[in-house]
Amino acid sequence: MGQTKILVIDDDSELNDLLSDFFESQGAKVITVERPSMGLKKVRDLHPDVVVLDVMLPEMDGFEVAQKIRENSAVPIVMLTARGDVNDRITGLEIGADDYMPKPFDVRELWTRIQAVLRRTNKNFGVTGQYDFDGLEIDVNTQSVKLDGQVLDLTTAEFEMLRLFAENPQKPLDRDFMMEQTRGIPWESFNRSVDVVVSRLRQKLGDDPRHPRFLKTIWGTGYMFIGQTGEEEEAVAEEAAPVEEVAAPEAKEEKSSRRKR
Repeated sequence: MGQTKILVIDDDSELNDLLSDFFESQGAKVITVERPSMGLKKVRDLHPDVVVLDVMLPEMDGFEVAQKIRENSAVPIVMLTARGDVNDRITGLEIGADDYMPKPFDVRELWTRIQAVLRRTNKNFGVTGQYDFDGLEIDVNTQSVKLDGQVLDLTTAEFEMLRLFAENPQKPLDRDFMMEQTRGIPWESFNRSVDVVVSRLRQKLGDDPRHPRFLKTIWGTGYMFIGQTGEEEEAVAEEAAPVEEVAAPEAKEEKSSRRKR
């Protein structure tokens, strides 16, 4: 998976530090600026994958910044605002923003919205849009899945859930995160619906919950995708391989002297 380059334009230095720390912990490259003029220059020079843009800024407001960005770039924009006014959200979306996040917010939710925007624009989600885990082949471009060479017939909800797992291997995912990440799916009001989709996905993957190959239940939290890539499998095999014991030189000499006697 390619490294996502995120440009944050916000005059709140503490928030910039918080976003940088979290996004970088998720593997992203982050550039933060506090002045819109510098932000516009970074868009031109660095070509970020997504821009996180505050509305209330010095020099010019976020709406004007977004308009200037749109004059020369189609980079996805997620706007932030301390004002929860519906008209602000509508204005932001009308001038070309891809999503809108009211303050205060949970940084994890902002991250999932960024991921959703990048998926919609097909940016930085795998160089080829393909994943291969222990015989499980996922092609994001064609939305097709094969298990040990056999094509699986998945619903949209099942495919989106599987893709979410593939994008976050070896990480415990809680149900709230999973619902937000797949928010384009019409979930029921209770997050139990996540369990239903995972259960159906397990059946189609032939995955035994007691001895999982792909989906492990994390009790009290949610689930974790434990499928391994080919390189990971080789590494595990090497670690598990028996090590041939070699007798120390002193021991060999002692055995040899005994035979001579």
